Amino acid sequence: MKDAIKTFSVAALSAIMVMGAFSFKPADNTTSSTQAVVYEYKQFSTIESVIPGGLGRSRILTTDDNGQMIEKDLKNFYSMVGINFGNIANNDRAIVDRINQYSNEGWELMQVSTGSHAQSSEGSSAGGLFITRYLFKRAK
Repeated sequence: MKDAIKTFSVAALSAIMVMGAFSFKPADNTTSSTQAVVYEYKQFSTIESVIPGGLGRSRILTTDDNGQMIEKDLKNFYSMVGINFGNIANNDRAIVDRINQYSNEGWELMQVSTGSHAQSSEGSSAGGLFITRYLFKRAK
């Protein structure tokens, strides 16, 4: 009985050592699946004016592959009678159309960053703007 336990213990210990040795074998780095993916990036920005009376300038700004800035007009949040929800809906459509265009070209929306700036004059708010940046990536 003692010999059987001794034989079983030696066999179990040997099996654990063999499995342990193969468990920590380094991966084969010669396969193409481990090569790093290289990405290219593209960004566009929206600037939306919140100046009362519709006097502000709202735009979608993009830089093309040649470094030239491309502007597309957006509607201002305010009109002469106050906040204009139709303008906001129009801007939403234009922005989503641009995102869909990039997506159809193979770009993946990676990050959206927002910010705002309030203008004040003599203690009263005279308007401001919202800026949003949309960063895209795709494999080269």
